[in-house]
Amino acid sequence: MNTINPTDTFVTEMNTWHGRTLGLKTVEALRRNRFEADFFETRQEAAKSITDFITPGMEVAFGGSQTAKQLNLQQLVSEAGAKILDHNTAGLTDKEKLEVMRRQQLCDVFICSSNAISLQGELYNIDGHGNRVAAMSFGPRRVIVVAGVNKLVADEEAAWQRIRTIAAPVNFKRLNRPNPCAKHGTCMNCNLPTRGCNIYVVTRRRPSLTDFSVFIVNETLGF
Repeated sequence: MNTINPTDTFVTEMNTWHGRTLGLKTVEALRRNRFEADFFETRQEAAKSITDFITPGMEVAFGGSQTAKQLNLQQLVSEAGAKILDHNTAGLTDKEKLEVMRRQQLCDVFICSSNAISLQGELYNIDGHGNRVAAMSFGPRRVIVVAGVNKLVADEEAAWQRIRTIAAPVNFKRLNRPNPCAKHGTCMNCNLPTRGCNIYVVTRRRPSLTDFSVFIVNETLGF
């Protein structure tokens, strides 16, 4: 018979408290920066809030987010009657993928995550092609960023450090890229054609012509 280790329970409680404390602090900062922002204890609560924005017939695009996959958002959005735009859909040719990425810039709702979010309420992202950060800046009628508390960082320096040592190498390992970061576990500032850190974007305030929501979840999600 398995027994619950009291130390495990205590550690979980402390981590939950810490995530909640930093998450709420970040949400306050995001709101000061004119983003719509909210904090959720669970991914299920966050997913429910996101699908509340969806109505039948909408075009909803996804920016290659592992976090969105963990929340099962594509299925939930599809069940809500929306049309999915995902350039990572299996079976698409390179030409078809490019066409989907272009269509994503004019969708009704663009759902993605962020590589890092600072306690000052600023979003930090890198991109290879630029389609994700472009859609986050202008085009879609609404942008929804959902991120776990593991992506919260103290400041700008910590944001880029997180991207160099966690987000980029893990993501390129996932993609099976021959980039040196996928071997060494940290950015090596490579110059390969497969490099995916070509565009660096800081979103310090809500883009003035975009409805923009940031949802922080008190769980470890994505990279």
